[in-house]
Amino acid sequence: MRGHFFAGLLIVEVIFGCARAGAQNDNLPLDGAALYKEYCASCHGTAARGDGPMARSLKVPPADLTRISARNGGTFPSQRITRIISGEEQPRTGHGTREMPVWGPFFSRVDSDLDLGPMRIDALVRYLQRLQVK
Repeated sequence: MRGHFFAGLLIVEVIFGCARAGAQNDNLPLDGAALYKEYCASCHGTAARGDGPMARSLKVPPADLTRISARNGGTFPSQRITRIISGEEQPRTGHGTREMPVWGPFFSRVDSDLDLGPMRIDALVRYLQRLQVK
């Protein structure tokens, strides 16, 4: 019971840490690798294989993002991945509710530049596409 409590506290800290990072990094370059490192690597790992430092604390193991194409008949589903990152589509597992994926606000926020959210998502999707293993 005590372990679940501490795991819960750790997850809450990651969520709030990501929210703080998003608030502090509004000027983060539109570089897919930098976006991935900032918002995805803690769960999916630096090599995108689902082995990030937070992976063991999650109920649902993070997906191996290098195998997206392999799981989709050899084709990278760019539009579907875009919808998942933006929160428009719920992934099959993980990421909590549709209303609050950990990284959602940063990628869907539309402040002064109407294209910034979609540009961030596009950069991240293109980066994930480059990571695919054959």
